[in-house]
Amino acid sequence: VGYNKDGQCDVGNWKDIIAIAAGGYHTVGLRADGTLVAVGENANGQCDIVEWANISAIAAGFDHTVGLRSNGTVIAVGANGNGKCDVTEWRDIVAIDGGFDHTVGLKADGTVVATGFMLYGACDVGDWTDIVEIACGDDHTLGLKADGTLVAAGSNGKGQCDVTGWTNIRVGGEAEAAAQTQPTEAPTEPATEPETVPETEPEEAPADEGIH
Repeated sequence: VGYNKDGQCDVGNWKDIIAIAAGGYHTVGLRADGTLVAVGENANGQCDIVEWANISAIAAGFDHTVGLRSNGTVIAVGANGNGKCDVTEWRDIVAIDGGFDHTVGLKADGTVVATGFMLYGACDVGDWTDIVEIACGDDHTLGLKADGTLVAAGSNGKGQCDVTGWTNIRVGGEAEAAAQTQPTEAPTEPATEPETVPETEPEEAPADEGIH
């Protein structure tokens, strides 16, 4: 549902989808067989993904689409004025994300690569290490470290990068999984005193009146 001028909500006939991503005015779906479908605005070619194969993850920026292949390489289409689609040389990538005008990749060794608009510093991630998850906003980038802390780079006009005090942050889904696997104690019923049966005097047998 939502704004659908460019058909970005026309997904009713999609089948076998295992992941989705939404850009500014386009929507992308990853099928179980590693191929993609896309609808919406295509003025910059951001929906030209029909020939992609062996894709394991997808991301969408405002007007570009990024795909992670199963071999750790990356492909991208769409507007490329600031080089946000220049990802063909990336290797050993395990996760991707796209911002308004930049693209970020997480490498298997916990380091991060980025390309695209540089003005606000959203691509200043070259010294990040021990990263286990990444995310992009319009003009900023976040990295979750293995110790549960966060790093951020990019525009901070609204305080969106003020995350230095955050701790114990989990990779997406782990918190829920942890909660579901915590052993739960069976509810204990309050102890009750054993019911005491009042003692009764034994009934006396009627006296034998004899025969008169």
